[in-house]
Amino acid sequence: MDAKLLYISVLAVLLLHAIPVTRAEFPFRDVSLSWEERLDDLIPRLYLDEIASQMARAGYGPNGPTRPIPRLGIGPYNWVTECLRGDVDSGNATSFAMPIGLAASFSVDLITAVGTATSTEVRAKYNNYTSHGIYKDFGGLSCFSPVINIVRHPLWGRIQETYGEDPFMTGELAKAYVAGLHGPNPRYVRTSSGCKHIFAYDGPEDIPSSRFSFDAVVSEADMQMTYLPMFHECVKAGTFNLVCSYNKINGIPACTNKKYLTDIVRNQWGFKGYISSDASALEYLYTRHKYTQGPLDSAVAAVQAGCSLELSGKRKRVYTHLTQAVELGLVSMEQMTTLVRPLFYTRMRLGEFDPPEMNPYTKLNVDDVVESAAHQELAVSVAVRTFVLLKHTEKVLPVGKIGTVAVVGPMADSPYDPFGDYPPGTSREYITTTREGLKSIASKVKYAGGCNDPRCDKYNQNEVINAVTDVDFVVVCLGTGTSIESEMRDRSNMDLPGSQLRLLQDAVKYAKGRPVVLLLFNAGPLNVTWADESPDVHAIVECWLPAQAAGLAVARFMTNGPEGNPAGRLPFTWPASMDDVPPMTNYSFFNRSYRFFTGTPFYPFGYGLSFTEFNYDRVVVSNPLLKPCDDMHVSVTLTNVGHYDGDEVIQVYIGWPDAVYPVPNLQLGAFLRVKTTPQNQITNYLTIPARVRAVYNEQGETLVVKPGKFYLYAGGQQPGQKRRISSNVLTSAFTVMGSMTKLSDCPP
Repeated sequence: MDAKLLYISVLAVLLLHAIPVTRAEFPFRDVSLSWEERLDDLIPRLYLDEIASQMARAGYGPNGPTRPIPRLGIGPYNWVTECLRGDVDSGNATSFAMPIGLAASFSVDLITAVGTATSTEVRAKYNNYTSHGIYKDFGGLSCFSPVINIVRHPLWGRIQETYGEDPFMTGELAKAYVAGLHGPNPRYVRTSSGCKHIFAYDGPEDIPSSRFSFDAVVSEADMQMTYLPMFHECVKAGTFNLVCSYNKINGIPACTNKKYLTDIVRNQWGFKGYISSDASALEYLYTRHKYTQGPLDSAVAAVQAGCSLELSGKRKRVYTHLTQAVELGLVSMEQMTTLVRPLFYTRMRLGEFDPPEMNPYTKLNVDDVVESAAHQELAVSVAVRTFVLLKHTEKVLPVGKIGTVAVVGPMADSPYDPFGDYPPGTSREYITTTREGLKSIASKVKYAGGCNDPRCDKYNQNEVINAVTDVDFVVVCLGTGTSIESEMRDRSNMDLPGSQLRLLQDAVKYAKGRPVVLLLFNAGPLNVTWADESPDVHAIVECWLPAQAAGLAVARFMTNGPEGNPAGRLPFTWPASMDDVPPMTNYSFFNRSYRFFTGTPFYPFGYGLSFTEFNYDRVVVSNPLLKPCDDMHVSVTLTNVGHYDGDEVIQVYIGWPDAVYPVPNLQLGAFLRVKTTPQNQITNYLTIPARVRAVYNEQGETLVVKPGKFYLYAGGQQPGQKRRISSNVLTSAFTVMGSMTKLSDCPP
């Protein structure tokens, strides 16, 4: 144990003995009082330097944890915990598929389950650490998750962390993940959530410019209709934290942008939580953006904008100047107490100041939940439900027992490349590669990586040819990994990296007509035109970055095992070429995403095939005449007309046929993943919130819901697409009566 941890451990043990004395002494520890009454007692007891320290020490490296306040019996606390899809950098943890794959499941239940499992492991480890007086980096309870920025460019390096291109769906999935992280207890939260990054942080990372100095020029219409809605939903879901991003927004750095951090988030949306900076973002105010003159100036600007917590891993921090700022009259004590209050509210809701026996989450035990059998099974179940079947010919899938299978490509036997960014520390015994997974369904597996790594700048053709010769089935595993796309790393094009296309072409050529299945392990769309057009590539499967369960999930998918029948759908528009994509630096949503794109995509948003087939029989709009603020309720009846059990993703879109004002081409209004069995008809009920009809009104500079006629489309895909699946899409209509109404005047 290093000296820092030893000091913190000893201090924490002393505090544990001190707290029983202080509990009865201070009203903020009185559990009979309301949270607000307890905060009203605690906050005035804090000295200026204590408040400044709490706001400055966000919790990792030399900047963490927060310092204890022994005179009040308050211990240290770590604010930085990464919970993107598993507990990161805090010992062993179960790894779930990356969020872009989770989004492809189109399942709020699955997202909630991942959030629940992740937070359960986080809380159990926190219980273990603190019981030994340990307050370690990434060992706290405050999650910097979920990431809910919008996918607007195919080459952005952080696509893998997001839920796709649609603000409505992203908002629904964000609420589900927040619910999973928080847990169902009415008094305590299992872990606290932190939605990021506000606002308009959607690339670039490094191409063609650095995110640390980039200025996102965004119209108010795009901001209101695309970049803000999912964050509003996150606030309504009760998130404790919002994280401000690195970039400028229309010339003002996000972490000093009072319009968004205070005027919109707090005053309009009623957010009561805390805003934290991204790592070193306050330092970049003067070193990269040149927006402020130095650390003191930066501290003042961030506080005045509404930023409560500085996230930094450095010893010298911007918020260490807060005491000086108050003494100079640049920041008021009232501003400081206002910003520190939600930090302690969060800690109260996590149960820190209550008797442990009152909080059911203090009973979670590492040995019972971390990498448990239930979580291992969930990891496989989650991964296979993210897979999207993009192409399928000659019914080569599903398979039974295979004789000899060749599995080739740089992603075929790599334990870690299919994990993606922010990987939890999963034990190797729980990780299965595609090569390992296929052993369970083949008599013999022949393997060739073919490339030195996913970059594939060194290609061994003979190795691949030997592997695919004289086999019964060929599986080609291509993709990217974090060496090609990740935080701080944009791609320069959509091409398969290095010699990967050549590897695929060689595998197809020397397979000599045997079934060939292409598995893609990536986040952003790739140029797979050759594979799509080749009659000798019989299936293309987007596997995303499935993490530890890659091999087991592939085996389930290929054999139509439990949950193996593919029902994943694309959560973004897959462009046919970069000619269809505006520049990375252009933040306008004109001609972007399914909502505004006027061309023909390679694969459309919501697209995905199945081993079975569906027919949509009936859609009924229960209230075809609506008032502006009314939600709409629909029932959708469908039948599995194929031969396999399988999930289906019901997608309901709305359209504005007669609009004379700017509106999306279509807007997803509801979605639901349902289980089906062959030849059985099922009816499901969905609600389309009024907010999906909201459009920007330039005169009022706000979102409004307008009267008029609307079309409704219900099916397993978008209507009117050139590339479509076999099922049908039903059309109905409804009318909104009354006068134009501000969305903010509608019930939440």
